Amino acid sequence: MSRVGKYPVEIPAGVELAIAGKTLTAKGKLGVLSLLLTDLVDASVEGGKFSVAPRGNGGSARMMWGTTRALVANMVKGVSVGYTRNMEITGTGFRAAVNGRNLVINLGFSHDVVYPIPEGIKITCERPTAIKVEGVDKRQVGQVAAEIRGWRPPEPYKGKGVRYDNEVVRRKEGKKK
Repeated sequence: MSRVGKYPVEIPAGVELAIAGKTLTAKGKLGVLSLLLTDLVDASVEGGKFSVAPRGNGGSARMMWGTTRALVANMVKGVSVGYTRNMEITGTGFRAAVNGRNLVINLGFSHDVVYPIPEGIKITCERPTAIKVEGVDKRQVGQVAAEIRGWRPPEPYKGKGVRYDNEVVRRKEGKKK
């Protein structure tokens, strides 16, 4: 069983954590995030560290112990450093461009895919085949990247499609004569 919850979260300089009732708020140079704390854990901020302890010894309390600690660690990193997801587009004629608050992607369909950029997310295209998704919330950055990839996931024969920069596409052999 994981013991992630017992390690306190270090609060870097420039980040401020505050607990008001059941709501935990993290403020940093990149923005503000909040988390609704559950009744199954006790949370405290002392001396530049955030710590979580389960209430009781039940299974649900012990599960939420590590989950709450991980969510707070993600919040602290998000407001101080931020999260980035890089994506590559592979394929003839496939390209992307940011047009105002929309991401316009040409993926070989009869029409361009127009993806409205959500609030709190910044998308840039350094090259027509590279997409960079940035934001404060780790979950939201991952969700936006997954939605963009979902339009045309990489296929195994030629590798065409949208993939993450660190993703390895397992290639298949084509048909034989």
